[in-house]
Amino acid sequence: MKRIAKLTIASAVALIGTAGLAAAQTKTLDTVKQRGSLTCGVNIGLAGFSQPDDKGNWTGLDVDICRAIAAAIFNDATKIKFVPLSAKDRFTALQSGEIDVLSRNTTWTVSRDTSLGANFTGVTYYDGQGFMVKKSLKVN
Repeated sequence: MKRIAKLTIASAVALIGTAGLAAAQTKTLDTVKQRGSLTCGVNIGLAGFSQPDDKGNWTGLDVDICRAIAAAIFNDATKIKFVPLSAKDRFTALQSGEIDVLSRNTTWTVSRDTSLGANFTGVTYYDGQGFMVKKSLKVN
């Protein structure tokens, strides 16, 4: 019986947290719609992900994610402002409301998911590291 009570309490807490998150998302979406454009935080310049050309036109995977969001909201992928952010400044900009969305290389961790007040969504890019050595070295 105690286990059922604990599960019920945990479920209630999860629902309350979800309701608060939904309200925050609605507020952000309402703000974006009222402003008429999406403000998207991207890397300062990382080829293939977010990089401006000589004319200031942004290109890359992270930029395309932002354009897709703008297109979903406004049916116009050009209603967007890109804000280049360093790794140090990215979370502060998101928390302060300077940007609406952060689309840049950012590792999704449990601590970031719980302590930043951010809502990580789907993963857009997986990366990793590895080492290759000669088989004759018998390194495991």
